[in-house]
Amino acid sequence: MANDLERLKGLCAGDGERIDLLEAGFLMSALGRGEAIDLTPFRQQVTAMSADLADLVHRRGASPEALSEVIARSYAYRGDTETYDDLQNADLARVIERRKGLPVALSILYLHVARAQGWAAEGLAFPGHFLIRIGIDGARHVVDPFHEGAVRDAAELRKLLRQVLGPDAELIPAHFDPVPDRDVLLRLENNVRLRLAKREDWPGAARSLDRMLAIAPDREELLFEAGQLNARLDKRRAAIAAYERLIELDGDAGLRRRASALLQELRRGLN
Repeated sequence: MANDLERLKGLCAGDGERIDLLEAGFLMSALGRGEAIDLTPFRQQVTAMSADLADLVHRRGASPEALSEVIARSYAYRGDTETYDDLQNADLARVIERRKGLPVALSILYLHVARAQGWAAEGLAFPGHFLIRIGIDGARHVVDPFHEGAVRDAAELRKLLRQVLGPDAELIPAHFDPVPDRDVLLRLENNVRLRLAKREDWPGAARSLDRMLAIAPDREELLFEAGQLNARLDKRRAAIAAYERLIELDGDAGLRRRASALLQELRRGLN
């Protein structure tokens, strides 16, 4: 499993704008389970979906609805509205087995298949509900993988926004900012971490945080949380290492001061 963590770090190295989301997601599945997974059938299914999309586009022309026709209709992928908080919904391999999952997990499949077709495809910073944008022949379309790949117009997006933020919320340009692939993976793993924390599975949450730090090793808020969580688990050296790394970064001065104070306490405890 340590080797898988290093492979995940390698996949996510660089600026994080574009990552092999599918392979990173599979590594996260294996790390989350703590065991090796035969990924051959999962890769084969995604390859088949990509081939089916290419065939459909060849026959009928390019459109965002073609994604939905292949992934949601032919392969029956959908959002899990019945057991939304099930950890399996954030495990990409399980999502493929069960044909259902969280918005961000389904989005990884949509993004991969769209990119395999040569289309521009990116996640969006839309609040509360993960959406993607597909670019085809100069036109851009917002797609909702959780709801069977529906192509959303402005009125539908406003309604969705108000369900999340309240009846007076309005769409603003920032809601349609693209997010780097690194943040797509972080969002997927954060769903795991939050569910484990809710169960008070602190060792599991710490391992989830390790995966998040493999994806984004210099995120200050993750390093600070790693310090707190490892201290809680009495893993003082790991906590010290997290705080030391945070202090090395030229970032949030307030967070660095808090980390420095906690670091001093931990070092006194080792003496």
